[in-house]
Amino acid sequence: MSTSFGLQTKGLSTGYRDRKRGERIISKDLNVSIAPGELVMFMGPNGSGKSTLMHTIAGLLPPISGEVLIGGESVAKQSIGQIAKMLSLVLTERITSATMTVEDVVSIGRYPHIGYLGKLSEYDHKLVAEAIELCNLRGMEQRTLSELSDGERQRTMIARALAQQTPLILLDEPTAHLDLPSRLDVILMLRRLAHDMKRSILVSTHELDLALSWADTIWLLDREGRLTTGAPEDLVLAGSVEKTFGNEWLGYDSEAGEFVTRLAKSKVIHLEAEGLSYIWTKRALGRIGYDLATDKQPDTLSVQVKDGVWHLAQGSVHHTASCIKDLVTLINTIT
Repeated sequence: MSTSFGLQTKGLSTGYRDRKRGERIISKDLNVSIAPGELVMFMGPNGSGKSTLMHTIAGLLPPISGEVLIGGESVAKQSIGQIAKMLSLVLTERITSATMTVEDVVSIGRYPHIGYLGKLSEYDHKLVAEAIELCNLRGMEQRTLSELSDGERQRTMIARALAQQTPLILLDEPTAHLDLPSRLDVILMLRRLAHDMKRSILVSTHELDLALSWADTIWLLDREGRLTTGAPEDLVLAGSVEKTFGNEWLGYDSEAGEFVTRLAKSKVIHLEAEGLSYIWTKRALGRIGYDLATDKQPDTLSVQVKDGVWHLAQGSVHHTASCIKDLVTLINTIT
C-alpha cells in the first residue's frame, strides 16, 4: 500500500446529483495531495464550493467522478467505521452537552477503535492523555465544556481528533469565534502537530493573514471551482490571491500583503516622513482617498512628520497635529 501521501485526489469532480435536475458539478478534475507532516490551509470566496470539496474528501458526499485516497486507500470503498480510522473531522458545530469533561470529549476519539460500547484500555487512556498534553490541556481534564473558553473548547476538539489516531485531520474554520491570540494559538498548534506527529492536516479558513504566515501549502478555490495550490509566497508572487478574491472594488497589494479598496483617488498629497511614521501615515491618507504626490508643488497639500508632530501645510497655511487621527480631522476640515 502506498503511503507517500496522507491525502490524494485523482481526477476528482465534486457536486450534487439530483434525479430531476441531473448533475451539478462544482469543481472538476482536481488532482491534489497532502503529504504526512504537511499543514494545508484551504480558502476561497463564499459559494466557491469549499464545503462541497471538504465533505467529498470526508466521504460525506459521493464524488461525481474520480476518487479520494487516504494512505493509498480509496475512501469510497470503505465502510463508515473504516473511514473513521482514516480521517477525523473537527466541525464548527459545538457539542451541546456542557456537562461533558475535557477527558470525556477527547476519549470519544478512541470510539472508532473500541466501539461505542467498548471500554478504553490502558493504551487508549495513554493516547487520550497524550492528546490532552499535546493540545496544552493538561490540568483541565475534569473541567466541563461549560467551564472552558472558546479557545480551550477548540483545543479540546482538536485533541479528540488527535486521539483518533488518523493519518488525515480535516478542520472546518477552527478559528471562527476566537479572539486574535486564540486564533494564532490554534494555527500554531496545528502546524506543530502536523510537523511533529506527521499528520496530514487540512484547514478550511477565511484567515488569509494566518494562512500566508503559517501554512506549508495553501489551496485557493475560485468562484468557477478552479483550485490553485502552492506555497503561500508563490501564490502571492503569481497573483493567485488577487485572482481568487479580487473584484471591481477590492484588490490585493502583494507588496504590503493586504487587501486594498480600489477607490477613485483624484486627490494628491505630499508626504515627508520616515520609517513607521511614513508607513502608517500613508495608510491613513490612502483610507481617506489620497494618493501621494511624486514631487511637491506650491499649492499641493503636504504633510511633514517631525519629532512626533504632523505638520500640515498648503501654500502659506500651516497646521499641526499630535496624532494621525487629528491629522485626518484637519485634512477633512480644510478640504
